[in-house]
Amino acid sequence: MKKRCSSSGGGGHGSQLLWVVIAWSWIAADRAQAQQAPRTDPVEVAALNAILGRWGTKPPTAWNTTGDPCSGTAVDDTDIDNDPVINPGIKCDCSYSNRTVCHITRLRVYALNVVGPIPGELENLKNLQQNYLTGPVPSFIGKLTSMQYLSLAINALSGPIPREIGKLTDLRSLALSMNKFVGPLPEEIQTLTKLEQLWASDNEFTGLIPDYFGIFSDLEILKLQGNNFDGPIPASLSNLSKISSLRIGDLTSGTSSMDFVSNMTSLNVLILRNCRIYGNLTAMNFSQLLTLTYLDLSFNSITGEIPPALLNLSLLDSLFLGSNNLSGNLPDNIGPSLSVMNLVWNNFVVDSSNGRASTRGSDKNSYEPDDANLLGASYYVTSSTRWGVSNTGRFMESPNATNLIYTPFQFNNTLDTKLFQTARMSPSSLRYYGIGLKNGFYDVKLQFAEIFFPDNQTWKSVGRRIFDIYIQGELREKDFDIKKDTNGKSYTVVQRQYNVEVTKNFMEIHLFWAGKGTCCIPFLQGHYGPSISALSVSSYGEEDPGQKKNNTGGGNASNRKISLIVGIVVGVVVLVSLALTGAFVWRQKGKRSELGMEELLSIVGRPDIFSYGEIKSATNNFSPQNILGKGGYGPVYKGKLFDGSMVAVKQLSATSHQGKREFMTEIATISAVQHRNLVKLHGCCIENNTPLLVYEYLENGSLDQAIFGKTNLNLDWSTRFDICVGIARGLAYLHEESSTRIVHRDIKASNVLLDADLNPKISDFGLARHYKDNMTHLSTGVAGTLGYLAPEYAMMGHLTEKADVFAYGIVAMEIIAGRPNFDESLEDDKKYLLGSVWRLHESMETLKILDPNLSEFNEEEVVRVINIILVCTMGQPQQRPSMSKVVSMLTEDIEMTEVDTNMRPSYVPHLQLKSGSDSFFASYSSGSSTQQTSGSQVSSGNNTKSQRETFPLVLSTHSSSEFDEGRR
Repeated sequence: MKKRCSSSGGGGHGSQLLWVVIAWSWIAADRAQAQQAPRTDPVEVAALNAILGRWGTKPPTAWNTTGDPCSGTAVDDTDIDNDPVINPGIKCDCSYSNRTVCHITRLRVYALNVVGPIPGELENLKNLQQNYLTGPVPSFIGKLTSMQYLSLAINALSGPIPREIGKLTDLRSLALSMNKFVGPLPEEIQTLTKLEQLWASDNEFTGLIPDYFGIFSDLEILKLQGNNFDGPIPASLSNLSKISSLRIGDLTSGTSSMDFVSNMTSLNVLILRNCRIYGNLTAMNFSQLLTLTYLDLSFNSITGEIPPALLNLSLLDSLFLGSNNLSGNLPDNIGPSLSVMNLVWNNFVVDSSNGRASTRGSDKNSYEPDDANLLGASYYVTSSTRWGVSNTGRFMESPNATNLIYTPFQFNNTLDTKLFQTARMSPSSLRYYGIGLKNGFYDVKLQFAEIFFPDNQTWKSVGRRIFDIYIQGELREKDFDIKKDTNGKSYTVVQRQYNVEVTKNFMEIHLFWAGKGTCCIPFLQGHYGPSISALSVSSYGEEDPGQKKNNTGGGNASNRKISLIVGIVVGVVVLVSLALTGAFVWRQKGKRSELGMEELLSIVGRPDIFSYGEIKSATNNFSPQNILGKGGYGPVYKGKLFDGSMVAVKQLSATSHQGKREFMTEIATISAVQHRNLVKLHGCCIENNTPLLVYEYLENGSLDQAIFGKTNLNLDWSTRFDICVGIARGLAYLHEESSTRIVHRDIKASNVLLDADLNPKISDFGLARHYKDNMTHLSTGVAGTLGYLAPEYAMMGHLTEKADVFAYGIVAMEIIAGRPNFDESLEDDKKYLLGSVWRLHESMETLKILDPNLSEFNEEEVVRVINIILVCTMGQPQQRPSMSKVVSMLTEDIEMTEVDTNMRPSYVPHLQLKSGSDSFFASYSSGSSTQQTSGSQVSSGNNTKSQRETFPLVLSTHSSSEFDEGRR
């Protein structure tokens, strides 16, 4: 800035003349200065105009385009990187040739949907230091030797990286991410020793991760995830002491340890996802990584416990250790900044909609919606309990990203446009579970459409969505790319069809993001995980469809459709989210800490996931004083949660379940089965090797205590009758109305609990071992309680739901008689209550069985219940009514079934020598047995003679028509 001086002396013509001379001298000098103002190199001006002309872009008004390009925002302090108005933009350096020549040092053309190759004129901008370019990479890139910041990211560039890039020895930042580059990274990159940032993620690079990365001592950011690199991770990376962000993922071979991380004390973000890493986590000295905020080591083979030093890092915000082989308990102390922790040891369990009604497709299938309100790390079972879905992960670059996307576009290759206008996305892993399927062969159809990345020539169109498809744990498709299958077209339906065998009444479909895709498209950060629009499952029956082609008589079986069909249907306005499941997720909001294993969230009624610490505190450290009883599955504790609510905690024994996966499957079954006469499952905890189930607490304990024990309940006839009806309703639901048919196998008075209003609730249903559906009975063993066993089950092991009907008759008999089925203290002819009832019926004296403590009763209802007891305990199972008919007879909706005295059950005296409160397990192959004792809020007693447990069974599904009606 020039100074202007004036005289401070007196006036007069001399002074005026002096001022004029000085002023004129200043003006002349200013004009001379203007004439010598620096000008842009004309070669570069011509190159710039040619480049913008080829790209069809115009400079913004902030440029002084009427004069010299290197003026205005090109030379002032304007930040062109963060000003959307200045796009395209340039920056100039006018210090050349004694400040007479300007050279263009930066050219920015960002997110303007420029199409075409990189113009050859670019090589004339030899002084460029930073670029945002599109098109293939020409070899003349090596002539831009002044370049310090080169960004080729987020384009459709293809082919190998030219070796000439090694001539840009002054580079500080090189961005190659999110293109279609192939081949290995050229050796010439090792000459770029001044590199501080190297972005090479989300391409198709192959070969080994270069060992020369270790010589980049100033490197602060290295991103290599989403390629096809081979391992191992080079040990030379340990030299990168300044690195703050390291991201490697989806290595195709080799194994690596984590030793190279030890010297990276400046790390802020460390992602080594799906990198085939092995070793013990406790061997890492995490206390040195004081600046670490984000750690993802998921999908590796890491063992050991989680070290306290890791959880206590003061800046750590997000921790992902899922799908490893970690063990042990979580430390009690967790760092103050940790907001998300995912320890998905076993990823588990659809249609995406806003909860509207199902949609019928052109294929005549009904596509039902899922829950529209599920959020991250969640699990859901549809209202008909046919399907479960779980979703896990976190959109790292876009934490507010939605998991459900919608488009108004029409589709040309389908009649079901509405079905494909929405799609479910997951940041990491999306699983669908068919629940309670009939064993056999199925046709699985997965339907996809890319509706997020358009197919026009815009920045959005370069997005790639790449994921793997697993069915029943088997990899069916690697690196599935929806748009690649449609030759780059969006809004086009793609279908994948697989033949699948179901052997345990359960199907799992897993869409897994292994680390590839496009993460950082401008304004669309993070939308790269798996996506699906609809899926359907059809039953072939029990035979392999390949064999059925030669069977002319099997036509009907091959066409049976089971309505396990899920479509994604949503309104235009409502866009909801669903994000996959973690076996353990911990969140902290403000000062409130919430610890959760959300592998099984939001099943009907949204059961909670409890931390081990919560359960430990609720039960007073599992105090013996809190034990309600000990059942065949383990002890049951009374607990009080932090909010003051009471719960019953069932601690499953180690022998109750063979694995966490089986446990999760059974919890899914229990949670999906809900009825007012079934004990409600609030949630579970699987942090340690002893799974815990958290049930509702029922104040009045078990029915056997109420009618046999010393309680003050004094059940009158009206209450007893209502209890009989309630138990019948609960069993009818399990047998006929639940989507997963369940035979309880151990119905008895101690397995019925009473709430505050003395409503009955059946406990211990659904903790089942699955069996093949072509078995109409179980002949390997018998599980149940002496005195309650149906003859065909006790003697031959034949099991159907009619075994529960028989046991119900015994329980109803105990209710009205006020005594247990077997009482050793009585005379021989009265010891066994069921025999007494049949004898009294034959002698027309059935009312004598009534509890003498009942001073008032409805004789008509008593006679009706006794008749139901008799028909329920008839010797032939086919003569016994279904439980739904029992309910109808109790409520007088249908006529009573006539009692056939010829169907009196045959008794096996040597099986009736034990108390009716004892359970037993008889194996016909080994002859071993188990005795158990009952307690409050438990199903069966301690296993005193054998480690084998009793399990009820889940039955198969029925035909599609019955499935559609939600009944069996």
